[in-house]
Amino acid sequence: MSIQTFAAIDVGSYELAMKIYQFSGKGEMKQIDHIRHSIELGTDTYSTGKISHERVDELCQVLSEFADIMKSYKVAAYRACGTSAIRETENRIIVLEQIKLRTGLTVDVLSNSEQRFLHYKSVASKGERFDKVIEKGTAIVDVGGGSIQISLFDKDSLVATQNIRLGILRMREMLGDIEPRTKDYEHLIEELVDNQLLSFQSLYLKDRDIKNIIVVDDYISFIMQKLGKEKKDNTITQQQYMAFVDILRIQTPEQVAEYIGMPEENASLLTPSAILFKRILEITGAELLWAPGVGLADGIAYDYAQKNKLIQVQHNFENDIIACAENMGKRYKGNRTRNVFVQQVALTIFDSTKKLHGMGKRERLLLRIAALLGDCGKFISLEAMAESSYSIIMATEIIGLSHMEREIVANVVKYNKASFQYYNELSATSALDKASYLTIAKLVAIFRTADGVCRSQRRKVQDVKASLKDDQLILTVCSDEDLSLEKGFFDRKARFFEEVFSVKPIIKQKRSLNDGR
Repeated sequence: MSIQTFAAIDVGSYELAMKIYQFSGKGEMKQIDHIRHSIELGTDTYSTGKISHERVDELCQVLSEFADIMKSYKVAAYRACGTSAIRETENRIIVLEQIKLRTGLTVDVLSNSEQRFLHYKSVASKGERFDKVIEKGTAIVDVGGGSIQISLFDKDSLVATQNIRLGILRMREMLGDIEPRTKDYEHLIEELVDNQLLSFQSLYLKDRDIKNIIVVDDYISFIMQKLGKEKKDNTITQQQYMAFVDILRIQTPEQVAEYIGMPEENASLLTPSAILFKRILEITGAELLWAPGVGLADGIAYDYAQKNKLIQVQHNFENDIIACAENMGKRYKGNRTRNVFVQQVALTIFDSTKKLHGMGKRERLLLRIAALLGDCGKFISLEAMAESSYSIIMATEIIGLSHMEREIVANVVKYNKASFQYYNELSATSALDKASYLTIAKLVAIFRTADGVCRSQRRKVQDVKASLKDDQLILTVCSDEDLSLEKGFFDRKARFFEEVFSVKPIIKQKRSLNDGR
């Protein structure tokens, strides 16, 4: 039986962590070591905008030690990921170069949506327990140093996710000058939290019945594991948690840390974290909290194992990304029936022209999302729909997509309607590289062609089949209705496909046998 060893490194806002895993030939994922080092990178980033050279030195020293530990385990592969403290620092490129030169390690800087998706995968790694919890209305509350992510599930489906800049390090820095001058620290934190949470409540929680909260963090999870140890499943009730908050009110954070066995250096972050979850419980009305005891490193390892087919994964994460896009389209009053059909036609073209475009599963997913969000800009402006759609997509996180992938989707939707901008012009106002630009061009060509087939708001076409023949893409559409509108617009919409692929799309109408015309 072959065993593969993997290291996952989390360069977090207040801690460096490395976990070593083994994957066996039986599809099992086993953690064999966990090394942690407290370092508040986020304190520098959130207060000054830069990570100091002293902390860079400490960071590189610890990562060098991690590299030595990896050698001792003879790891076959590793992945190191930086989160908001690295992502938001002004000297990010310098810090990453110092890490590479001094430790030999490469750190991937995750976008927020990528980071939260890996956290989500870490929870999903709990398998049947996770599946059972999300059968009822559930919120995953993922707390970091810089922000929190709240993701809502309804009947096993991920229906909404939102990032809120209320991380516990950021809150502590914001209230740092106020704390010594007031005894009413709890109310100050509640006031700060409510500014954001009440807006989230009005937008996302009006018609949702939240029964469970899944906790992903390094503080409340620790508390819950202590409080819920009798049940042995890391769950506690709302009443148990509120009783703990009452204890917190009458003791110093250091006393509470000693009471629950938490390291004393983490005590200053305990109070804001506890009060944050108190308000989340009160606003959602959730009855049960579950702390699966996982973190970013677990998600990194799970993602690696999934992509390399080292474990069996039951949950369909792509469906979650699609569900987010569908709910986003619903929020902006999109024509779901038409968008779903455009998606079907676009995917038919994509699958029939693989030898032309050379794209893979990920690009296919981006095309699906673009089709589902193709008319979201109408919510803002009918006249400037293309630009409005771009702005909406760029301003809305789609969990599981990187920032670059979201920009690809936004541009595909935009240039379905707007005149296409070529690379020199587009790159002047964007960080898009040539590979991403070519992906946009190919997907726009496919999307425009599909949209041309479905020009009418009425569903006049029942089915579309695509086939390549010489230098033509023949689209056979099944319809008994008059397609004059579609045919009139199709040539203009399909010209870009011919420009990109040197293949001309042609519409052929096929009527049913009982049609007398």
